[in-house]
Amino acid sequence: MGVGIRTRDLRKIFNTPPPLAAGGAFGGGFRAKRTKKDAKPNPKITALDGVSLEVQPGEIFGLLGPNGAGKSTTVGILTTRVKPTSGEAFIGEFDVWKQQVEAKRLIGVVQQRPNLDFALTAREILLFHAAYYGIPSAERHRRANQLLDQFQLTPRAEDMTRGFSGGMMQRLSLARALMHDPQVLFLDEPSTGLDPQTRLLMWGIVREYNQSGKTILITTHNMDEADSLCDRLAIVDHGKVIALGTPAELKASIPGGYLLQLKFSATPEPLIERLKSLNGVTEVRSNGNGVDIYAGRGGSLIGEIAAAAAENSADIHDVHISEPSLENLFLHHTGRSLRQ
Repeated sequence: MGVGIRTRDLRKIFNTPPPLAAGGAFGGGFRAKRTKKDAKPNPKITALDGVSLEVQPGEIFGLLGPNGAGKSTTVGILTTRVKPTSGEAFIGEFDVWKQQVEAKRLIGVVQQRPNLDFALTAREILLFHAAYYGIPSAERHRRANQLLDQFQLTPRAEDMTRGFSGGMMQRLSLARALMHDPQVLFLDEPSTGLDPQTRLLMWGIVREYNQSGKTILITTHNMDEADSLCDRLAIVDHGKVIALGTPAELKASIPGGYLLQLKFSATPEPLIERLKSLNGVTEVRSNGNGVDIYAGRGGSLIGEIAAAAAENSADIHDVHISEPSLENLFLHHTGRSLRQ
């Protein structure tokens, strides 16, 4: 029987600036001492604003959203690295913040940035991790050999990790997370900065691990990754879940499916009304001289749009047509791109 994940009304408010916003290479930096006269109250930054999710055992579940949406904070709470302001989080039957030891035994974590010990070899990193979880010597050596081979790291097994490329470090981070065979695997932006070959290798290993009944939660702003890997996903923005379902369900929920983004020399109201009347158009949104048209067809509409523009003395300066996608869904809900 697999292990699921559940959160209920998770909220997290930071009372100090996030580390990367504080200045300095590691968020520290020098700050002049404030006097009472010029002291300012600590900012209150809402990272999560009532996130409730239920991930089924054996499911690959994705959190999709731009940087700062609250994805990593959610993972931080579920993996005991970030304490929530309020709400509840469970790994299986265990309350993450009341039964931390029991929850930690069930999870493996690959963080957004590799945190490997540069004073150890690749093999030593895997063996020490397994020893920490109480895995017997013979078994941890067997697992290390298997994972080094699976992640194509055997030729570098005895090398210090300080000389590894970013892709090799990420592969080793995932191998380390799998050493104790966790029931729930958390992957926080696992493919950021990876070359296509390494990304496909990791996707294949993640799918294979899931097929053994393990539950996987992935955070990403990569639409292809979410669409390809996830059974279901939640799209998050500003600490809230704005859409939830399978990739197919979410894409089908876009009005009309297709998105036509156009730039005109001018967008008088009669032009907008004419565009709304075109066959197959379900929604028209105006933004200055730009217009977003949601419709049941794509390229075949261009001739009619051009005719409508000519009728209203407007020139078309740019056209972009997108088929149904998660990016379009996010744009429809928020008015901005996932990468903005």
